[in-house]
Amino acid sequence: MRYKKVGIVGVGNVGSTIAYNLALKNICDEILLKDLREDFTKAMALDISQAASSVNSKTLIQDITKDEEFKACDIVVITAGVPRKPGMSRDDLLYTNAKIMNTIVQNIVKYNEDAILIIVSNPLDAMVYTALKVSKWTRNRVIGMAGILDSSRMAHFIKKKIGNKKVEAMVLGGHGDEMVPLIKETKVEGVSLDEVLNENEINDVLEKTKNGGLEIVKLLKNGSAYYAPAQGVILMLEAILENKEVILPCAVKLEGEFGYENVVTGVPIILGKSGAKKIIEKQLTKKEKEQFSSSISSVKTLIDKLEENSSN
Repeated sequence: MRYKKVGIVGVGNVGSTIAYNLALKNICDEILLKDLREDFTKAMALDISQAASSVNSKTLIQDITKDEEFKACDIVVITAGVPRKPGMSRDDLLYTNAKIMNTIVQNIVKYNEDAILIIVSNPLDAMVYTALKVSKWTRNRVIGMAGILDSSRMAHFIKKKIGNKKVEAMVLGGHGDEMVPLIKETKVEGVSLDEVLNENEINDVLEKTKNGGLEIVKLLKNGSAYYAPAQGVILMLEAILENKEVILPCAVKLEGEFGYENVVTGVPIILGKSGAKKIIEKQLTKKEKEQFSSSISSVKTLIDKLEENSSN
């Protein structure tokens, strides 16, 4: 069996939760953790290692301080970045995290030439675009975790209305307000959502889904969601490490699909050992096409700002 190694850059709540769950699943041989907080990262590696030992997991967890030792990974997950702070505009966040992403990806490319990148840092679509540009890798190897999270939130709010039935939700486009829920593709026990809930109930679900992350931020007062985002990444890691070739909504660069080019957004992809094997082009309704176009425009605005900033 081939030795499988996963690297995680950024060991905050999301990064450490990913490492913990991945270690317990016992589906890779080694996890490398890297963060500016070296003692904290060492502590996380020790704690997760001890948890993994309780289930006899074969996975080794290593804390890494030197760039050259963070190497030979099959997959690298990047959660690093700064949250928006008081007095910081969205553009400030964009430029700051793009700079961080630029530095991280430059180091990853040097020592992990065959890796697949999973981006979690925000603003997500723009960060995927930045990672693609810096790495110069093919689009199948640079993927963002986006639609899985919104889809899981949508499924949660549907269940709150109908009870604990099997729900398969599908959300495309950007994260939050720019999400594009596919109502016909969202199933309750195999039945289209619009045959289960009325229009008002669906609109209520969608509004709650858009604000699902914000509600958690308000309740925590000093933090944001991490279990649900981490689980989204775990599903992607499982698909790649075990070559599942499952369909998941992820952020990738479009090259003509859905009628758009040179932009990153959330779309259904077949995910396997080579990364994004194929983009699944769903038939969109007129309303969904309008929502998708609006989402694309928002991402393009961010990309244009990045390009303008880099040329100054």
